Parts: sequence; structure tokens; C-alpha cells
Amino acid sequence: MHACYTAGHFPVSVDSPMLAPKALLDALSDQASRLFSSDTAQPRAELESQFKVLMQGAFSKLDLVSREEFDSQMVVLARTRARLEALEKQVAELEARLDPTPQDQ
Repeated sequence: MHACYTAGHFPVSVDSPMLAPKALLDALSDQASRLFSSDTAQPRAELESQFKVLMQGAFSKLDLVSREEFDSQMVVLARTRARLEALEKQVAELEARLDPTPQDQ
């Protein structure tokens, strides 16, 4: 595991395997507690910077996609679903032509 050290010397993992959500939140909470309970009085901007690095490290461990990618995949899924429904209808029509006897007996 590689770590990135911020000005406050709190390690933020950047190459660790993806954690379970609860473990990730626990680790994030522990790191945030250490960051905000530091004995040294750090300027607000430095704390915000360190917290941002901490959050980015946590988010990088999650299997997330951008909103644009999500929306793009939703469009692809809708097209695929419509095409599947059209093909299912076409197959049913072809089957009905080949076997004109009712299927619901």
C-alpha cells in the first residue's frame, strides 16, 4: 500500500484494494478524527485541503462512475431494451407463423 502524506502527515491510501463500504467509512472516520483532533492548531485552509485529500482517497476506493457516464449508459440500456422487445415480438410472430396452433392449451 502506498500512502500520500499531507502537510499534517496523515497517510491517505492511494493504492489499497477496494474496501467494503462499512470498512471504508470506518477508516475514513478514523483518519478524519485524527486530522481534526490534532494537537497543532492548523489554519482552516490547511484543514480543508487535508480533508479534501482524505475524501478523494476514500472516493478513489469506491467503484464510482461520473454522472455523464451513468447517463450515457442509461441511454444505451434504454436502446438495448427497446431493441430486445422488438426482437422478442419478431420471434413470437415468426413462431406463430411456423406453428399456427394456439400455445395456451
